Amino acid sequence: MRFFDQSLSRFPLASVSDYRLKAQKRIPTPLFDFLEGGAFEEVTMRKNREDFQYIQLKRRVLKDVSNIKMEIELFGQKIAFPLILAPVGFAGVYARRGEVQAAQAAVKAHIPFSLSTVSICSLEEVAQQTSNPFWFQFYLFKEREHSLELLQRAQATHCQVLLLTVDLPVAGARYRYQRSRNRSRIQNFFDAMMHFPWWMDVHLRGGPLTMGNIPQSAPPLHNLSSMRKWMGTQLNQSCSWKDFEWVRAHWKGKILIKGILDSEDARLAEKMGADGIVVSNHGGRHLDGTLSTISALPAICEAVKGHLPILLDGGITSGLDMVKALAVGADACMIGKPWMYGLAAYGGRGVSDILTILQNELKIVMAHLGLSSIKDIHHDLLVKHSFF
Repeated sequence: MRFFDQSLSRFPLASVSDYRLKAQKRIPTPLFDFLEGGAFEEVTMRKNREDFQYIQLKRRVLKDVSNIKMEIELFGQKIAFPLILAPVGFAGVYARRGEVQAAQAAVKAHIPFSLSTVSICSLEEVAQQTSNPFWFQFYLFKEREHSLELLQRAQATHCQVLLLTVDLPVAGARYRYQRSRNRSRIQNFFDAMMHFPWWMDVHLRGGPLTMGNIPQSAPPLHNLSSMRKWMGTQLNQSCSWKDFEWVRAHWKGKILIKGILDSEDARLAEKMGADGIVVSNHGGRHLDGTLSTISALPAICEAVKGHLPILLDGGITSGLDMVKALAVGADACMIGKPWMYGLAAYGGRGVSDILTILQNELKIVMAHLGLSSIKDIHHDLLVKHSFF
């Protein structure tokens, strides 16, 4: 039985944390702080990761694990293992045409890729450069015409799943990133020159550095800075379930509501006709002091498990984390920072490395627990006296 993909032997990096350190060395400090930083004192961001340590799993032996099956089916799509690349904004400033490279890595791994509304590469560019349909993360703009145009573009590029993100009424207070932004221009210039390979890859070879999904109906915006400011003005504080009904009426495919942390909101999502939910706190990036996603998951599963597919986003950094999330009740997991570490470190090859690591780790953990199928991962696997 072969657990490790042979391609891993080419690289000395063994884990997601190794790629994180490599990414930190390769990209300028403000970019790393933007990716890595959370809201306020970053407690929730840390708990997303740390709360996994309280989950203990039952280990069984003398089980036949010679043929482990990790495939699942989600929204009519067969997936090699229960993982989706979550949407991450501005990925194209971390590596040349970063969203395209990540989407291509996802295609090779036979898992879905989710494109952010605030991506560098446009819906059309990603569709042209990849062979499989992808998912699209969608914010409702203040102006309906902008929202409708973006929905129509997503449908024209054959996006199958819409991730309606509902947990960002306003931008959060991110101290770490704000400190980086307050640095002088000369500090940023020398920082960029200290990371010259990144500058060559992104600025010389990776243009145009603009936001690819800005609606054509938006006012003229000529650079990335003006586009970011305009997008900030479009955050919609008046969104309600009536707006979800509007999206439902204008989208032909599946809709997942991303940003659910409360069981009552999960029940409302089911009642209003959502096709699934993503348990997410936006990585703790915009609000501190909330539940970690893994600690919010049990109550949400109790409310809607079996009625709606439940995805967990936040804190997943290993195959062991994936097994724990599935045991608590998730149907699949999403990762954001881990694939971005791979992208920033080695481009699309780095994303592929991260996915290979996680898939191999998932198989190893399943073997040690005596599990031969993803279907064998359920609540009975949890040790009762553990945190959950």
